[in-house]
Amino acid sequence: MIGTGGSPQRWSTQRWFASVLIAMVVLVLAGAAVGAAILAHTAAVSNRLSDRISPARTAVVELTAALVDQETGVRGYLLSGDERFLEPYARGVAGERTLLGRMRQLLIGEQVALADLDRVEAQARDWRTTVADPSIEARRRGGDSSTTVDAVLAGKTAFDAVRDRIGTLDGHLAGVREQARRDLDGARRLRDSVFLGMVGFLLLFITAIAVLLRLVVLEPLDRLSTGVRRVAGGDFDHRLAVRGPADLARLTGDVETMRQRIVDAFIASEQARAKLEQQQLELHRSNADLEQFAYVASHDLQEPLRKVASFCQMLQRRYSDQLDDKARQYIAFAVDGATRMQRLITDLLTFSRIGRVYDDSRSVDLDEVVGQAEANLGGAITERRARVERPPLPTVPGDVTLLTMLWQNLISNAIKFRHPERDPVVRVTVAEAGARWQFSVEDNGIGIDPRFADKIFVIFQRLHSRETYSGTGIGLAVCKKVVEFHGGEIRLDDTYSDGARFIFTLPREVTTPELATASADLASADLASAGASADLAPATADGQPALGSR
Repeated sequence: MIGTGGSPQRWSTQRWFASVLIAMVVLVLAGAAVGAAILAHTAAVSNRLSDRISPARTAVVELTAALVDQETGVRGYLLSGDERFLEPYARGVAGERTLLGRMRQLLIGEQVALADLDRVEAQARDWRTTVADPSIEARRRGGDSSTTVDAVLAGKTAFDAVRDRIGTLDGHLAGVREQARRDLDGARRLRDSVFLGMVGFLLLFITAIAVLLRLVVLEPLDRLSTGVRRVAGGDFDHRLAVRGPADLARLTGDVETMRQRIVDAFIASEQARAKLEQQQLELHRSNADLEQFAYVASHDLQEPLRKVASFCQMLQRRYSDQLDDKARQYIAFAVDGATRMQRLITDLLTFSRIGRVYDDSRSVDLDEVVGQAEANLGGAITERRARVERPPLPTVPGDVTLLTMLWQNLISNAIKFRHPERDPVVRVTVAEAGARWQFSVEDNGIGIDPRFADKIFVIFQRLHSRETYSGTGIGLAVCKKVVEFHGGEIRLDDTYSDGARFIFTLPREVTTPELATASADLASADLASAGASADLAPATADGQPALGSR
């Protein structure tokens, strides 16, 4: 195509494809019209043969059988005088009427066959009116045997004429069927020839289109893709040449612009990566400082508190008889303050280590874990006559130490916040919830006001005074952090009013019993090690380590 000024104007890829598409649509529509006409003709010929001619021949056989039944019934009655022989005669007459009506519907347009059918009907009717019915009436009036034999012979002769007429009809139908078969074969050959020609023409057309598109579109695309791969391979300075259809040329220009922007972005990202590496080094140093602070908090900061508490207690024991009540009260305040400071430091360390120090994920048998938690709380359970009811618990992926903290805190809180008028009962349930296990821990204690459902999971938030219930207010915060670290959720069930019920989820996993036992043993070992390293943690009234409270 020539543009203004005599320079050739490029067709766009869209225009090339539109032209090809229009040509293919025209070809398909023409082929569809021709194919539809051929198929319609073939179907008409086939339907005439299968739906009309063949059923008509079958009806001729059935009509012959109906007429034979009539003749046989009449002959049997004339020879025996038994009325039962007239039943086939009556059935044959009824069947003849039905078959004649059906055959007239089937042979519409077949004038010769219809004329033969009319003759068959007329001869059958004449045979009944002139031979069959008079012979039956004569036999009923008691005709002699010679008359009966003559009637039988006369009826057979007349019926043979009817048979001959049916044979003529069947012969005409056989000829019509053979002609229909020849017409169907011709229609099929024509159909096959047309479709083969259409397929051949379509293949030639597709080949021509493929060659044209290869030269006009695909080769420029190949050159563009080669240049893009070269740039992607690291040769960022390689410039892409603009060739091919108009839109492909625009695409090449856009890709070239994108290449330049990518080069600029790559340079900027290299600079940002260097800056990020520097920040990462600083973060590592900061984490190392935090680890050092944790070490100091767990050892050095607690040493002065231990001394304050120890020497105050020694002062009280040695000079108790020289101190008045106010002095002994001041010493008790000092010991209690040092003890509470130790507990706060220990609980803060525990809270900060979740997901950082305790992060040894494996398959954990919760039956073993909850059993270990119950053993740790054995003194409190026995002292307060508590009862823990639980079903068999599943195996979940997680950290043994953290999961033991979770269950021990929940059961400990259920026992601690008991109702003054009844013994504590802790009930544990478990159910499947999609890809997770859903657990609930409920008690019959004093319960929690639903207004504080969110507040109870905040660190150091307390709902009761320290004098009423001991603890630092970190227990449920630890539970929330442990559950969320394992990919679950925990909440207070505000619909439960007979105490407190906590519902939480943990991921599901199928594990072997051997792996679960090993995990539970490791849980016991980790807890023992944790208890040895945190010897400054204060004890509750039952002698168990205080992991926090709600």
